[in-house]
Amino acid sequence: MALSLFLKVKPIVVANKNLILSKEVAERKMRRIALEIAGQLYGEKEPLIIIGIAGGGMVIAEELFLLVKPLLEMPVQIISCQINKKKPDIINYSEEIDFNNKNVLLVDDVTNTGRTLLYALKPLLQSFPKRIQTMSLVERMHKSFPVKIDYIGLSIATTLQEHIEVEVKNGEVVAAYIL
Repeated sequence: MALSLFLKVKPIVVANKNLILSKEVAERKMRRIALEIAGQLYGEKEPLIIIGIAGGGMVIAEELFLLVKPLLEMPVQIISCQINKKKPDIINYSEEIDFNNKNVLLVDDVTNTGRTLLYALKPLLQSFPKRIQTMSLVERMHKSFPVKIDYIGLSIATTLQEHIEVEVKNGEVVAAYIL
């Protein structure tokens, strides 16, 4: 069950960027999500495979991996997913994995239309995972594709002209902005 916070966020303007998520708040949200995942998978024996979408999604997946691994009794593995935005039918995982009867968590930094997650899910459907869930640090409410986000850090309504940027430095989420 997703715990979504629908907040009216009053952005802080930082050099033409509106801050919507600070480093400290992002860390708290990540800890909360790790606890939610651990609660959802309590008693499971099948491994958890965390798949990070290359870029910001992979940074978030790595942080989540470090937070959730000590909370689970099952093996936890992390891989990356590279999607060619111009030819989204070409999906590459960092390693070949048998997803059959595994718990899979697909992680991205920002979900806008759901397109990236939908294409990343496609190869998983050629096998038979036990469970596939999704996680996004920031969810915008402009879904064009039927992708449900199971674990959400911040859900925010924006205009179609606005853009969300999750800033990462040295393998950490530093902030999230509306541009």
